[in-house]
Amino acid sequence: MERSEIEAKLTDLLVDELGLERDKIASEAKFEEDLEVDSLGVVELLMAIEDNFDVKIPDEDAENITTVSEAVDIIVSKLG
Repeated sequence: MERSEIEAKLTDLLVDELGLERDKIASEAKFEEDLEVDSLGVVELLMAIEDNFDVKIPDEDAENITTVSEAVDIIVSKLG
């Protein structure tokens, strides 16, 4: 899967799962500060990522995901 496909699918997840506005989602947007996603929302997002991309994200990796771009990077590395 191409990085651009992953970004598009992640954007769809953010809109569908967390109810975010599509036009506010940028690759450098921070989940908590820019997108106003609380810690529960981040956990929900991680579960949705694992289900939709069929990957497992260990807690130590999950703790380092603060931006949309970092989430894409983790997905890319897991799909490797």
